[in-house]
Amino acid sequence: MVTNHGTARFTIAEELRFMLPVRHRDGIVAVPVDGTNSLLHEIESLGVSRTEFGRLEVDGREVAGDHRPVPGESVTVHAIERPQRVPAHRYQLDVHLGTLARRMRLLGLDTAYDSEDIGDAALVEKAARENRVMLSRDRGLLRRKALPHGAFVRGQDPDAQLLDVLDRFRPEPAPWTRCPGCNGLLRPAPVDEIAPLVEPGTLQTYEEFFRCQDCGRPYWRGAHGEGLDRIMEQVRTGGTP
Repeated sequence: MVTNHGTARFTIAEELRFMLPVRHRDGIVAVPVDGTNSLLHEIESLGVSRTEFGRLEVDGREVAGDHRPVPGESVTVHAIERPQRVPAHRYQLDVHLGTLARRMRLLGLDTAYDSEDIGDAALVEKAARENRVMLSRDRGLLRRKALPHGAFVRGQDPDAQLLDVLDRFRPEPAPWTRCPGCNGLLRPAPVDEIAPLVEPGTLQTYEEFFRCQDCGRPYWRGAHGEGLDRIMEQVRTGGTP
């Protein structure tokens, strides 16, 4: 084991530098190392979530996250490649991303969301059990070792957050196939079935209706439709967050 103390030179990919402390935003950091802690530990100590970095290099050779850096080494931390491949396009959002969850469901993405805070441990256990990708802006949550797949959602605005998710994972949207409220599947519904559930003015304005097979809520495109059309157009034309 190396016992002398010194530093390793870490170069952090530009896409990840927003996670670093302000004093390190140039992306070049001298990190005290002694061969004890893993590379994964050192990177997370700088503020970069394990879900966000991809290929790691030490002195030009690719290494795994369990490599233990020693003084004098030069470490390069690359951002995870986009589109990111995942076992399934099933997602779990934390309690702070409710608006994003509704937008994702409107696009037909299988999106689990709990409006009550069930705690990080339960959230991670659920994501792992249901084979879901955890989406969050909570770096502590994304650092949990039991979490198999996750991503830090970029952007403060829900539309920007949605574009980030679509850009990162490139799922195939299927608009108007899932309930924004409960994530159940939608089916087309005839007007006579919907009539008792909506205002008369809605029936006069819209012709196409849907109903959730799980919770029974009625839906029509309305203002949501215009917003989603705009998002989809941004995606088609190469828009980014």
